[in-house]
Formats: sequence, C-alpha cells, structure tokens
Amino acid sequence: MSVIESVESTTPPAGKDRYTISEVAALTGLTAHTLRWYERIGLMPHVDRSHTGQRRFSERDLGWLAFVGKLRLTGMPVADMVRYAELVREGDHTRDARRELLEATRRDVLTRITELQDTLAVLDIKISHYGTACGGTPS
Repeated sequence: MSVIESVESTTPPAGKDRYTISEVAALTGLTAHTLRWYERIGLMPHVDRSHTGQRRFSERDLGWLAFVGKLRLTGMPVADMVRYAELVREGDHTRDARRELLEATRRDVLTRITELQDTLAVLDIKISHYGTACGGTPS
C-alpha cells in the first residue's frame, strides 16, 4: 500500500495505534511545537485526545506526517499543503483536484531537478579546472 493510499484509507494499519506527542516528535524529527502548529492550521487531521486531554496520534497520523514530510521536501508552500489536506477531508469527489495539485508540484520538482543538474555540471567543470590548474589530474 502506498503512502497516499494508507493516508487516505479509513482503516488504520495494524500495530501500536496510540502515540504521545513526544513519541511522534522522536519518530518524525518534528518538534512538538510543529506538530501542534500543523494541527492548528489544518494540516493535520483531527488528532484524538486522551481522557486527560493529551494528544494521541495514530498510525494513520504517522503515515500522514510522512507524506507531509515528502511534500515539504518538494518545496510545496504550506498553504498548498493545507489545501491538499482540506481536499482529502472533503472526500473522494476531490480526487481530481488533489491530483492536479500533486501534478503541479511534480512539474515544479522536475524543473528544480533540471536546474540542479545544470548547477552540478558547472561545479564539475570548476572542480575539474582546479584539479588541472593545481597540478592534479582532472576528475
């Protein structure tokens, strides 16, 4: 099952299904402050609470956070991530809009990859030049 399928399915995967905010912070590398902020701005779905009011994250929440982490790595603006989360919560009739948002992000990532490859080529030329100019052998 893909990350998106597990995030969007209604049945959480088997395993431990209740994590404290500190456990989630340790597992994800996010701070407790960031996790609370994600919930406040609508990037996280509703997080269950214990009888004492402490957040209790599920396996499904962890899957969602992993997906959000990938979206962050793409450079997707937070507003677009929140919009995507809203579309997921609205249900299956938003699949086309979600796909369009992800396709636009994919195009942006491909553009950045091309730019980085061009930059890498320039660096390789410079590194080769310095190797030759300093009496070394070209790389």
